[in-house]
Amino acid sequence: MSDVMIIGQAPGPREPTLKRPFAHTAGKTLFRWFEQFCGMDEATARSKIYFAAVCRCFPGKNSGGTDRVPAPDEIRNCALWMDDEIRILQPRLIIPVGRLAIVQFIDCAKLEYVIGRKFRIIHAEHRFELIPLPHPSGASPWHKIPPGKALTERALKLVARHPAVRLLNQSGSQEAMNFQSRVV
Repeated sequence: MSDVMIIGQAPGPREPTLKRPFAHTAGKTLFRWFEQFCGMDEATARSKIYFAAVCRCFPGKNSGGTDRVPAPDEIRNCALWMDDEIRILQPRLIIPVGRLAIVQFIDCAKLEYVIGRKFRIIHAEHRFELIPLPHPSGASPWHKIPPGKALTERALKLVARHPAVRLLNQSGSQEAMNFQSRVV
């Protein structure tokens, strides 16, 4: 599996059809961040990182036509799934993306207090490090303006330097060298 786990809020309307998480606008930004800071393109990130969500199903649209935030009972109904994934996978690093995912692990009165920091957590009977990221959707400009932009960059540098992510990058390099030696 993977020592790195990304946890989002819930699938969007396109994810079930496309059969992959972060499949639209938010995903484009998230994978651009990973390429820029971690040197991992989208295909590599998808193949090496385990993706999960706080809620398993698309919660639908609100009256304004935007994606609805999952209700507390929907979050409770799905909590055991996420906890079981953590127990089974035992990741070294969890990256919660967006406030809803972040608050499943730590208090988050304001993003400024948690983005750009690393936390040591025990959750679901497992100890790991947590590096929160803001939600990369176009709905919020937080990650594009001060102080969010600098804090997001700091968080992504922490992710890139984390031993579990560095190991993912090294394993990719080793796989490429092994492939090249078989071809030659």
